[in-house]
Formats: sequence, structure tokens, C-alpha cells
Amino acid sequence: MGSFLAFFCTFGQMNAFGTFQSWYTSHQLQHMPPATISWIGSLQLFFFFFLGGFIGRVFDAYGPFFLMISGTALYLLSTICTSFSTQYYQFILSQGMLFGISIGLLFYPSIASISTHFSKYRATAVGIAAAGSSVGGVVYPIVLQYLFRKFGFSWAVRICGISSTFLCGVATVTVSSLPSQTKLGPILGTSIIKDTKFLFLSAGSCFVALGLFIPFFYIIDYTKYITGDPQVSFLVLAIMNAGGILGRVLPAYLSDAIGRFNLLVPCAFLAGLSCLVLWTFAYSLPLVFVFATSYGFFSGAFISVINPCVAQISELHELGTRIGVLYSLISFPSLLGGPIAGAILVKDKDSYHYVAIFSGLNLLVGSLFILCAKLAIDRRLFAKV
Repeated sequence: MGSFLAFFCTFGQMNAFGTFQSWYTSHQLQHMPPATISWIGSLQLFFFFFLGGFIGRVFDAYGPFFLMISGTALYLLSTICTSFSTQYYQFILSQGMLFGISIGLLFYPSIASISTHFSKYRATAVGIAAAGSSVGGVVYPIVLQYLFRKFGFSWAVRICGISSTFLCGVATVTVSSLPSQTKLGPILGTSIIKDTKFLFLSAGSCFVALGLFIPFFYIIDYTKYITGDPQVSFLVLAIMNAGGILGRVLPAYLSDAIGRFNLLVPCAFLAGLSCLVLWTFAYSLPLVFVFATSYGFFSGAFISVINPCVAQISELHELGTRIGVLYSLISFPSLLGGPIAGAILVKDKDSYHYVAIFSGLNLLVGSLFILCAKLAIDRRLFAKV
């Protein structure tokens, strides 16, 4: 339950950044282009991912409690600061940097703690907890849009922040981990540097991260562009995250039966294919709904299965460190994906078409590198890995 709540408040709200992006483009930051505004969400992702290596290291040494209680305090501080922000640099500092740090302190101990308690059904356990991020991704856009209209931006953010802080507090006192019995080695020891499987998995994850979050950032503005209806546009982001609820649980359950890498590779590939085949031709609202559901499902599967894949090729005493190193590596492409898409974007359908292609191609390339990691474990293509 604790990890579910942590995912709900952290990744769930990150998945809803498109709600803020759309609001800023028509309110506080309406004088700025989407590419510039997207740096807020991209910096949020960067700090969240980049701190993974350091947080994972502390987790391996001391466990989750002090990390998560610090994250809860920063979570409240960042949302309060965001609610008072009016200038671009203020949003960068409060919602980009501070919020990204706070959710990292909450997320990594939660995900690593699950992996210390489960072995056989690790992916299923992670998938159930990770479903919290999709539930949050459904709830936050709808609630925020309602609160924006009823109370205005500042009080909407405060109400959400205070409510979410309470849930983070519950997560902090309910998440626990099994202690490691092995002395910690260097952060980047030879076990990581020389592990071909981990290197291929990391390379694939970097390409996936470059394209993964682009639809979550821009699907609201795209839907608003083709329909002219802002209310329906926010609903599309909620539908995308709703697809991720099943996408985080079902593939994770299946991966324990048929192999975690065997699920991760096709899910990353099909997420990319959804962008190339569905998003590029989504010129009507029904097709946008189809794309949102499909992409939410397959991208959600990637989020829930990637950590069990790391656990599968890692020793227990280095698990937190390895998960953290992986996320630190993907922080850089996560930082660049949204702004690159914004730079590509000119407000016509052809530009969104190229954004979809950019996102999809990176996901496809990432899936091929992850396939190489699978083959490095067992060269038999259909072996259970």
C-alpha cells in the first residue's frame, strides 16, 4: 500500500504535467513558446532521474525511512512554492527542481523496497504498486482541471499539495525493506561497468526515455488543436493514464510467467509503434482516444517491468544502487525529450506528425538495445528471460 501511494503522488503527478503545460500556455506563461515551458517538466524529470544513483546508494546503506520523510517535507514545500509562483524562473525552481528532488526521495526507496521483499513474483508486486502512478495520472488531471476552474491556480495547487503530502506521509510509515547483509562496494564497481547485460539495458532505457514522456507532455495541446475543446483535451490525458493502470499490472503479472525481458522488449516496441502508426494518423477525436489508450498501456508496461529486469541481473546488496544508476543515466535523455519535441513543434498537424515520429523511433531503437540485453543473458530467442 505504501509503495502504491508513493507512486500515486510522484509518478502520478509527473504523468499529469501536461495539465500544467496546457494551463501555462494560456495563462501565466502564455507569452512563451511550448518548447520553453516544457523545460519545467523536463527539469522535473531530470532531477527525479539523476538523483537515482545517489538515493539508491543511501537506500542500500540506511533503508527507506529518512529518505522518504525528507521527500515528504520537500514535496509540501515545492507545491506551496509553486502555488505562489508567477514568473518562469520561479516555476523552474519550485516545480522543476524542488519537486523533482522530492519525488525522487519518495519514489526510489518505494520501488527498491518492493524488490527486497519479493523474488518469484517481483514483477507482479512492482506492477501492482506502479499502477498507483497511472491511477494518479488519471486523478490529477481531472481534479486539477476542476480546481483550476473553481478556485484558481494558486489554491488548486495548494489543495492538491496538502492532500498529496498526507498520502506521502502514510507511504513513509508503511514502506520497509529487508536489510542487506553485504558490505557496500564502489558506486560504479566492476560488476556494473563490466556487466554487458546491464549496459545494454541502460542504453535501451536511455533511448526509450528520450521518447517516452513526449505524448504525456503534448497530448493535451494536440487534442485541443484538432478539437478546439479544452475539456475533452484534459480527458484524453486521463484516458492515457487509465490505459497505464492495466498496462502496469497485467504485463508485470505475465512477465513473472514468461520472462521479464520477454515482456519488456515487445512493450517498448509496441509503444513506439503506437506513436508511428496511431498518433501520426490521429486526426479525429476517436483515433486520439485509441492512441491514448494503446500508448498508455504499453508505456505503462515499460515503467513497471524495467525495475524487475534490473533486479533479475543484480545482487540484492547492490539492487538500490543499480536501479539508481540506471535512472541517473536516463535523466539526460528525459531532460531533452520534451524540449526537442517542442522545438520540432510548429502549430500545425505536420509538426505534430514529426513529434510522433521522433518519439516512436526512439522507443523502437530502445527496444532493440533491450533485446540485445536479453540475448546477452540467453542467446536463445524464445528462452524464458
